[in-house]
Amino acid sequence: PTTSSLFASLQIPSNHTAVGLSNLLSSNSQIKSLSLHKRLPDAGWSDVQIQRLLLELSVLDTNCDETVQCQFGGVDATSSSSGFAHRWTGAGERERRIYSNLVSQRHFGLGHGIGRSGDVMESQPKAVGSSDLLRLTLRLALDAFRRGAGINGNVGKGDASNGPAAFGTLLPVCTGMSVSLVLDTGKNNQTGHERNHIVVENRSKELLQGNLIRWVKMHCPAHKKNPDTDEVSTDLDALQDALDIHGNSVLAVLTTTSCFCPRVPDEVDNVAKLIRKWNEGKPGAGVSHVINHAYGLQCQRTNELLNRACTIGRVDAIICSTDKSVLVPVGGALILSTHSNVIDSISKNYPGRASASPMMDLFMTLLSMGFNGYKAVLEQRMRLVNFFRESLERVATVFGEIVLNCPRNTISFGITLDNLTKLDNNNVNNDDLISSHVTPSAADDDAKKQHQELNSQITKFGSMLFTRCISGTRVLPCGSTNTISGHLFHGFGSLNDNYPRAYMTAACAVGMGEEEMKEFFVRLEKAWIDYRSKMKKR
Repeated sequence: PTTSSLFASLQIPSNHTAVGLSNLLSSNSQIKSLSLHKRLPDAGWSDVQIQRLLLELSVLDTNCDETVQCQFGGVDATSSSSGFAHRWTGAGERERRIYSNLVSQRHFGLGHGIGRSGDVMESQPKAVGSSDLLRLTLRLALDAFRRGAGINGNVGKGDASNGPAAFGTLLPVCTGMSVSLVLDTGKNNQTGHERNHIVVENRSKELLQGNLIRWVKMHCPAHKKNPDTDEVSTDLDALQDALDIHGNSVLAVLTTTSCFCPRVPDEVDNVAKLIRKWNEGKPGAGVSHVINHAYGLQCQRTNELLNRACTIGRVDAIICSTDKSVLVPVGGALILSTHSNVIDSISKNYPGRASASPMMDLFMTLLSMGFNGYKAVLEQRMRLVNFFRESLERVATVFGEIVLNCPRNTISFGITLDNLTKLDNNNVNNDDLISSHVTPSAADDDAKKQHQELNSQITKFGSMLFTRCISGTRVLPCGSTNTISGHLFHGFGSLNDNYPRAYMTAACAVGMGEEEMKEFFVRLEKAWIDYRSKMKKR
């Protein structure tokens, strides 16, 4: 019997049936088009459409209709006369056994995870739905970033170079672990007697560096203060010197396009060109170039920088965070490369199966946004950048501070804290301490104590902001130090040993709306006034 006749047997009028079937056909057509073209639809899907697709994908997996809980207590409400109503019986150690119905519902019945031992992108025989979800999510993400963010995805022919988004893989880990995994892949792929172990890292994030120290030896001299601005940027001469001195032991150069003000995106194009030139004529794989592009996808300028880097120089892998780029929970990363063999090696280096949760979050979000929605999120951030900068400049003027002049960083902004607090002791000039290029280690004990007191008071301002429900700002006193994994960092947090002043950073990132932005500046100004008032009462 046809579907129409089945409805007719229930005495549903044919004209009503036609409407219902047309809705079903339309929904099926959307799913078919998505699977066929693997292209992000222009308009976002409804929640019902997304849920339906996820549930249909879960039906493709084995053991999708059973929870462990239903087998406890001796009675299964769904049991047949044979005592077990489910189609599949699982006799392995991992058979999508989920006790909680709530957990099963949260994952739409997809419990097998992704990948297999030896390759995180490999299809699983008993998890066709989960494997389909992974591959489709990757294709949608690449499509969104190529068309929406301006990342070149061309696969060149002949002598033409591939774009940075020519190939990609998804990992269920955050930026730091992804960086470690990529570097470890390069280390494992060394051939013959190669034992390169040094990573030259343009200082970008202290805790990331600390984690890297556990994996490889590190040398990170390549950053400098730009004398014409407040920027801290790439020191190409220092990088060249590092390669000349340690080149035969260098595994990779790790650059970044995602950093807190006053750091600005590295000159990854010039670095890529330098590395390609250095590798010419040398045996083996040479020095690799890995780019931390964690939240750089939201900035058109840095994406164009990547395109140029891949055209004129060497770029092996680019690491992008999903939560900072597509507004999903923390836990996933997209690795891009101009070379398919690099992506294959990284996928195969992931140990064992992986959680599908970050991929599912990305899949649902991309479909919910659609291409138009994703573009709108990027355009809203760009529209608000000038408003953010102008509002910060207004606050700076009110309190006698200045906004750090870092034109090449359009996401993170900084404001000085030179006049935030004043010391009572007239023997030491507070302004001299703030603007001193070095911690007064050679000064007398009183000067040291006053410097520590000043830094303590500045840090308390950051605590005050958090207690007033302002998150994400960073307050950096001058000359702080910290030890991570036995390595001493001078100028901790400011990403420069001798940055000359204390400052605060705040970001104009994707997802921040105009009303939230306005409220942030209202609260910031009020907190500043409250802090000054408390300082006067000391």
